Amino acid sequence: MRNTFYTTAEKAWGGMLTAIASAQESIYLEMYTLVDNTPGYDFFALLKRKAQAGVRVKVIIDSLGSSDLKSQTVTAVRAANVELLLFSYWLRRTHKKILIVDEKVAFVGGVNIHKLFRKWNDLQIRLTGPIVKGITRSFARTYALCGGKDTHLLAFNGKKNILGKTKLWILEHWKADGRVLLKQYYKTNISQAQKTITIVTPYFAPHRWLIGMLHQAVMRGVTVHILLPEQSDHWTMDRVSYFYMERLHKLGIIFYLSKQMNHAKTMLIDNREGLVGSNNIDPMSFHYNIEAGVFFQDKEMVRELKTIIETWKGKSVVFDPATKKPQWFDYLISPFMRIFQSML
Repeated sequence: MRNTFYTTAEKAWGGMLTAIASAQESIYLEMYTLVDNTPGYDFFALLKRKAQAGVRVKVIIDSLGSSDLKSQTVTAVRAANVELLLFSYWLRRTHKKILIVDEKVAFVGGVNIHKLFRKWNDLQIRLTGPIVKGITRSFARTYALCGGKDTHLLAFNGKKNILGKTKLWILEHWKADGRVLLKQYYKTNISQAQKTITIVTPYFAPHRWLIGMLHQAVMRGVTVHILLPEQSDHWTMDRVSYFYMERLHKLGIIFYLSKQMNHAKTMLIDNREGLVGSNNIDPMSFHYNIEAGVFFQDKEMVRELKTIIETWKGKSVVFDPATKKPQWFDYLISPFMRIFQSML
């Protein structure tokens, strides 16, 4: 199969390591969280071996997201001829999760690499074909911003993303240079939805524009389903998510809560078009972070994504405000959230 979905972090790690092991010429890896604490999935050991064998290995990690990475590991991989760059900018993060092997195979999605995430539900997609050039251009832009010097990679930075007629496309969010394709995609496709909108996200703190568009969709008769974990890895974000769930539930939006942590970031429109990416539904993803995703209209891919989402929904419960009574700290948080909401 040309394109493959991975539905847990562990499955994605296995697929990514298999691809890295097959590399003959180049490996480009850009991760928000890449840490050396995943026994049985030793990315750094394999990256070192491939670099020592003559493969060009370029790694970009976010300095905040990968703060648990040991300094001795950084020293060791650089000594093995791996070009490891840190993305470190005030209030800006590279939140992308991208792997490109030999400029022929690419992985895009929401999967980070840390032992805490091993058993999480998540979504990463393996891609081949013309789309890989667009994903390589996305990596090259971050590479240039981090001070990379490889002239072969830098040549991708100025190229236009021309794929011709295709049902698969790379979308990016680079607020710094006005490239906000992910936000535009959400606006366009939500406004054009006719039957169903399904969103999967680990955290839910929507901007006012997104709340308004989802409400308008419901008023048009569109069914809107949003899947979230009942408890994520961030207690504060859970309180924020429940704040918005309670309010958007009143607008007719149906929320599904999963017992297991689900870190996937995806959207399905009318069962005809899908998006898989790195962006959460929160202000950081739509404003400050560098994000990337792919959207597709390929019928087989859409059908598989629908099956994955329906499986997750089948293991979830529908949110009912009556069973989620506010706790004392919610009353403290609510005034701040209303101020925060007015700024979004």
